[in-house]
Amino acid sequence: MNKNIARLAVTAGLTAALSFGGVMAPVTMAFAEGTPVATEKGDVTIREDTYTDTTFKGIQIFKATVTQDNKDNAWNGPKTLSDITWASSDAERAVKGVFADAIDKPVDTATAQDWADYITKKAGDNVGEGVKVDAGSTLDKIAKALEEVATTNESTGWKTSTDGKFNNLPAGYWLFVTAQVGSTKDANKTNGNEDAFTSPIFTIVGGANVNAEPKKDVPNVTKAIKDDKDDKWVTDDNKTVFQAANKAADSAAGQLVEYQLAGTVASNINTYNKYFYAFTDELPLTMVPELGNDNKPVVEVKIGESIVSPDSYTVSYNTDDGKNTLSVSFDNLKEAKDSSNNAITVNGDSKVYVNYKAKLDPTKISAGMLGKAQENKVKLTYSNNPHSEGTEGTGTTVEHPAYDYTYGIDVTKVGSDDDTKGLKDVQFTLQEKDSDKFIKADGTTTTDKDAAILTTNNEGKINVVGLDEGTYILKEVTPAPGYNNSASNGVTFTIARGTLKQDGSEVKPDKGSANVTAADGVIKADSAAVSTGKLSFTIVDQKGTGLPLTGLNGVTFTWIAGGAVLCIGVAHLIRSRKQAEESEQE
Repeated sequence: MNKNIARLAVTAGLTAALSFGGVMAPVTMAFAEGTPVATEKGDVTIREDTYTDTTFKGIQIFKATVTQDNKDNAWNGPKTLSDITWASSDAERAVKGVFADAIDKPVDTATAQDWADYITKKAGDNVGEGVKVDAGSTLDKIAKALEEVATTNESTGWKTSTDGKFNNLPAGYWLFVTAQVGSTKDANKTNGNEDAFTSPIFTIVGGANVNAEPKKDVPNVTKAIKDDKDDKWVTDDNKTVFQAANKAADSAAGQLVEYQLAGTVASNINTYNKYFYAFTDELPLTMVPELGNDNKPVVEVKIGESIVSPDSYTVSYNTDDGKNTLSVSFDNLKEAKDSSNNAITVNGDSKVYVNYKAKLDPTKISAGMLGKAQENKVKLTYSNNPHSEGTEGTGTTVEHPAYDYTYGIDVTKVGSDDDTKGLKDVQFTLQEKDSDKFIKADGTTTTDKDAAILTTNNEGKINVVGLDEGTYILKEVTPAPGYNNSASNGVTFTIARGTLKQDGSEVKPDKGSANVTAADGVIKADSAAVSTGKLSFTIVDQKGTGLPLTGLNGVTFTWIAGGAVLCIGVAHLIRSRKQAEESEQE
């Protein structure tokens, strides 16, 4: 009997306990000095560092007297169990039910000690401190069966920390699992992560208090935007996208911008038989993703360096209910295959990436959004309960944003005779420097110059939206009547953003870098100004002048006098003919 007790203590008890709770110092076969003390009660603390509302529950499998050496009121060495019995008929029925079809199960008259030995043998070598229970393993099946058994909840009146505490529990062999998960969401339930269930924690209660840590991780998600200024996903080359994701970039209307969604998985993913995993990306209404021939977003999905076969996930795009949502979901991430249809190994260290492109919709860009962050945010939905499948046992992460910006110009055309009054119907063209394309008022481009004419309104203004950072040339094509074309050789200016902040702050172009230049007198002095997302300046056209004339009065008199002589001559001729006709009649 004593030999059986020792065997159970070292194998079934300590090995399984240390597998999932990290509850004691490393096991040693040598017993520490001290007096063996038998205990019938014990305390358990499950340390939870983050989630105040997460709670745990305990299920006793075996009752036992737990003995451990004690010296100077300090517990030392391993624990031994004696007088092992089933904790309850429900626990006995649940455990035996797991092995109902097993050929090698203990006989009907087997004792609780016999079953403890059998469980130890069936658990195999996949135990030890830090190891998580594998889905479908012996211990996983036992834990799942026992969740239907009556449980012991955390002690009341202690909740001054996030830890789960159990006081004065009967000594024996116990299973601890998550009762309910909490979250870090705010009072409005709009932001935060939801916790995940722990892998089963098997441990011995009695002797030294048990201090265990949940065996789980909450997946994390982040979002990055690739800035075409430096073509990087990160703000620090020495860090990963999870540590220093670049959150801000700028673009022109219709310009495709690259986005990356990146997520981790639970460290105990091996405990899950099926692992649901879904990115939900909400774009602003001003944006649209790149769509393929099937009208679905064009995405590249990777797990680590492996490109995932599209057959392994589902892509959708939804514009209903005033939302603009792109989703990529795995019904079971653990069954993902690569582009060659080979299985991809997914473990607790795996990283999942979704790359796609999106652009600002030129039809939805307005002057009011210039320099203001167009927020694009992602959240991750993930399985968080190893013993629930589908979307029932899931949690969600906090939303992570990225921001895109665009800019514009506000140019006023005046005459040199009155620089407070705008000139209407003056025509311009706008091009980015060294480009053969012309920019329309909505920021889109064309090679057709006539299709991109910009005409001043009644106030003498042209407004162009949807511009990216860069250097541009504005040329006057047709001046106002009576004015010279002063800007025919172009006005060169630069939209420079400086440094984009990572928090979605509004952006003003850098006035010091604007460099609005043209021929002398073309730009009104001190007219260059910046406001949120906009650069403004005034172009001056010179009033037309007349050339000096001489002899105008003399010439005019000659014409008048000549005309009078001609009239007199014609009248005299008519009179002479009339008199001749009258003489002939007589």
